[in-house]
Amino acid sequence: MIELIIIALAALVCEWIDSSLGMGYGTILTPSLLLAGFSPLEIVPAVLITQAFGGFSAAVFHHHQGNANFSFKSKSEDMKTVLAITSLGIVAVIVAAMIGTIISKTVLSTYIGILVIIMGLLILLNFRFVYSTFKMVLVGIVSAFNKGLSGGGFGPLVTGGQIVLGKEHKSAIACTTAAEPLICIAGFITYFLINGISSYGLIIALGIGSIIAGPLGAITTKKISREKLRKIVGFLLVILGTLNLLKLFGFISLNISM
Repeated sequence: MIELIIIALAALVCEWIDSSLGMGYGTILTPSLLLAGFSPLEIVPAVLITQAFGGFSAAVFHHHQGNANFSFKSKSEDMKTVLAITSLGIVAVIVAAMIGTIISKTVLSTYIGILVIIMGLLILLNFRFVYSTFKMVLVGIVSAFNKGLSGGGFGPLVTGGQIVLGKEHKSAIACTTAAEPLICIAGFITYFLINGISSYGLIIALGIGSIIAGPLGAITTKKISREKLRKIVGFLLVILGTLNLLKLFGFISLNISM
């Protein structure tokens, strides 16, 4: 029982960070659970499905707090962005989970690490490209495919990609949070069909913590100024991308996954 409470608290903290900055749940939680003795096949499906729980909870409150508008009736730009991210992203995460052993993870991880660093630097320099639905669909495909291969990589790319393409920071974080549940559910179902699920206790503990944290993250995003968000997200992307490359080429031995 004590172990489950600790896991739930860890999920609460990680989801709070993720839902307030658009990234961080799997990045922090996955290595922590590995250190706690859980196997990757227990961790990845559990992280995917509970991130879906937390993301849905956070998305509702992001809408309520005015960080984004997810109204179906008004056909809002934020809702269009979420649909653009998830439209082919769901297909990408399923395909990636099925054929992950065929693709060179070294090449993909190198590409993702460099891309995340570039996005972080562009955000810090306040550089913007012209936004388009096609570009956002491409970002969603790449991000979801990487998540299906490694269990991570969605938040940094999608949040950073939206900001670089001109999306307002709070709206970008909210849209990432809203898009992630469908991607995560698709990945979880694929893992379930291929390997089955044995870590139901882990899922329950993580789920409780992530659902509680969703509203806290949305409120945090609401209170942080645009300029602070720009700097925090930019620096975080550079750090994550750098750590990923250092780990990939053997300079450090951290069990991290973006």
